[in-house]
Amino acid sequence: MLESVPIRAASVNLGEFHRGMSELGHEEGRTYLVLYRSSDGRADRFPSLATELVRQGVDVFLARGTPATIAARDTESGIPVVASAVADPLEAKLAASLEKPGGLVTGLTSQANELGAKRMELLKALAPGAQRLGVLVNPDNPASVAIWKATQAAAPDLKLAVDTIDVRSPEELQARLEAAAKTGIDGVIIGVETLAQGMVSQIVEFTLRQRLPSAYASRTFVEAGGLLSYGVNYPNLYYRSAAYVDRILKGAKPGELPIERPDKFELVINRKTARALKITIPPDLFLRSDEIID
Repeated sequence: MLESVPIRAASVNLGEFHRGMSELGHEEGRTYLVLYRSSDGRADRFPSLATELVRQGVDVFLARGTPATIAARDTESGIPVVASAVADPLEAKLAASLEKPGGLVTGLTSQANELGAKRMELLKALAPGAQRLGVLVNPDNPASVAIWKATQAAAPDLKLAVDTIDVRSPEELQARLEAAAKTGIDGVIIGVETLAQGMVSQIVEFTLRQRLPSAYASRTFVEAGGLLSYGVNYPNLYYRSAAYVDRILKGAKPGELPIERPDKFELVINRKTARALKITIPPDLFLRSDEIID
């Protein structure tokens, strides 16, 4: 399993994967064993981690995110790759089509490109006075670039200007965020990005200190104090990933297994943070939210 965060931070997702495997008749430690490797938010570590897992003799890769999935595919080992959540497998050239991937990669897409604009729309609804947003972008991650393009294209309709916050390594994060704040941004959008997943507390602490409304791709950030998140229900994707692993272990070829879209999305809002920022949650957003965290 190739992940961006330490195993303790992935316990819910991993638990759902194990639940899915159990329902399919598997027993951890008897019919399957998970070898977990984390990049700790550094996408450049994925190739070496993938190579290490090949040496360990794994039968299937389970990878989250575009960089991890690409690294697993590019080991030239021929080992099937199940993506638990990949932003756009077609844009990243990981599959010929969703219906017939045709290669070593199958699994689930998080449709992250489409959700980037929705996240911006929700942030604007919570902070209608915002005019200029900073968007965290890692140019080295194809998924991050694709999400940025979709967000940039949608901004004019919301009467928003968007600036990139170019961050390619953990060491750059704090300085780039501080520089963006000095330019006068009114809010921050953090999409699906390996680096961000490994630096949740640092990012949330910055937005709270700067009193910047923020929108995220994962509820993990909202649980840490971020304002809102909108995205796929990641535990559900891990649960569904088990069916792919099961079929591949039974002889199915990944290139013949259609890549599936998410069917569960969630809007989570942190009411305590909204109060601290003097933001009133509109009644329609309150009713549409899947969870309000106090």
